[in-house]
Formats: sequence, structure tokens, C-alpha cells
Amino acid sequence: MPSQFSAPSPSSASAAPSGIVRVLRAAGCVFAEEEAELLLATARSRHELTSMVDRRVAGLPLEQVLGWAPFHGLRISVGPGVFVPRRRTEFLVDRALVVAPRARVVVDLCCGSGALGAALAAALDGAEVHAADIDPVAVRCARRNLAAFSGHAHQGDLYDALPAALRGRVDVLTANVPYVPTGEVPLLPAEARDHEPLAALDGGPDGLDTLRRVAAGAAGWLTPGGCLLSEISEHQAATAAEVFAEAGLATRLAVSDELHAHVVIGVRP
Repeated sequence: MPSQFSAPSPSSASAAPSGIVRVLRAAGCVFAEEEAELLLATARSRHELTSMVDRRVAGLPLEQVLGWAPFHGLRISVGPGVFVPRRRTEFLVDRALVVAPRARVVVDLCCGSGALGAALAAALDGAEVHAADIDPVAVRCARRNLAAFSGHAHQGDLYDALPAALRGRVDVLTANVPYVPTGEVPLLPAEARDHEPLAALDGGPDGLDTLRRVAAGAAGWLTPGGCLLSEISEHQAATAAEVFAEAGLATRLAVSDELHAHVVIGVRP
């Protein structure tokens, strides 16, 4: 099979990097060279490689095609119907480790793949880690990612999913809640809009519906000095900080210009 084509076609992708790059670039993949390298390194056969290229050209997120996403030095397993962890969310992990470097009990609400819980478990040797999500598909994925750390993933609506024995014991509570305002969901990139669960994206009219619920219940689960951390957009940051403060948390905002990340942090007095 030649390494160059007369006309790009997903089903005719060559195993040669140049041919795959050409097909991906024709499909609009901005980082075609890097994606081709990852596909070639992951595929276990020519048939699997062709299938992976076809799915990527059809618009599936690269991470779902590969079956994993890089996150905070880990390979996080992902699959169809599971929210893909973003690189900017690594900033939330970093801030949690600064605020609570000796945390022993960690909870990852709205966990999706469990990426936050897994990253914190890897950094906090021996910490007890729990994750929770309302979506059973996400919970199954989180269990795979937490297994290496003896972590636990629970299905249910926010705090309802957690074991009652965790009340008042949580040192770090992360909640990467859906925060896209409902009216802005149609404006998201197609990869997210068409291939990730709506419940992981849509945060209600102003994007803060789930954040308000998380903040309102946090104090009952946090240990004194324990912290709640949530990612938010820049234009929502001030309101999100007010929500945390109204819930009785000592609140501050952390910003990474490099990653375009905003994290609101609340500490239980």
C-alpha cells in the first residue's frame, strides 16, 4: 500500500505516518502529525489502525479513539459516553495538593472518568479516595482508573452516592461540575457537543446550578480545614466565589494564565 494518496479517504489510510497525517489533516485535525503518532503507537494491528483513523475522521474525540487521555502524568481510561478530562483541569489537582498536601481522605464528585481522584491518589500516597457520578457509564470507567489506587467509585446524585461514614472526614473535595450555560452548549466544539454526555456539560441557565448544590452541602462532609475545589470559567468566577462564601466557606480564586484555568477554592473554617 503506498504511503501517499491521490485523494484522502479515511478507509484508505496507509500505515505510513505521512499517509495518516494527510487523511487527518484533510479531515480538519489541527495537530495531525501528533495525532498520527499516537494512533500508530496505540494500534495493535493494521485493521485496528484503519478503524481508529476512520473514527477520528468521523469526528470522535481523539481520546475516545485511543481509549485513554493523558492527565497529570497518568493514562486515564476513557470511552464512548464519558467526559474527557482536559489538560487545564490539571491545575485544579495542583492547587489541591498545595492547599492540602497531607490529605488522607479525598472525594471526587461529578467524577466522570475519575481522573481527578486518580491523579490525587497517585500524588497522595495511601490516601483514601472516593469518586461519585450519577452516570453508570462514568462510574464503571472511574472504577477502572481508581483500581490501581484501591479507590472506590459510587453511583448516585452528588452526596447521595457517598458512604455516610465519610461525613465530616473529607480533606479534599473536588467537583469538576458541568458549568456551561444551557444556551451556550450548542456553541461548543462538535467533539464535546456530539460525543460527550450532556449532563457533564450543561450547568443550567447560568452554568452554576450544580455548583450551588455542591457548595451548599460541602461543609457537612469536609473536616475542619478541609477544602472544596471546582473549575469554573473566567466570567463565572466572581459569582462562583460568592456561592462558596454563602455556603460558609473561606473562599479564594486561583488562576492559571498558561492553561486558561480558573479554580474556586473554599475551606471549611
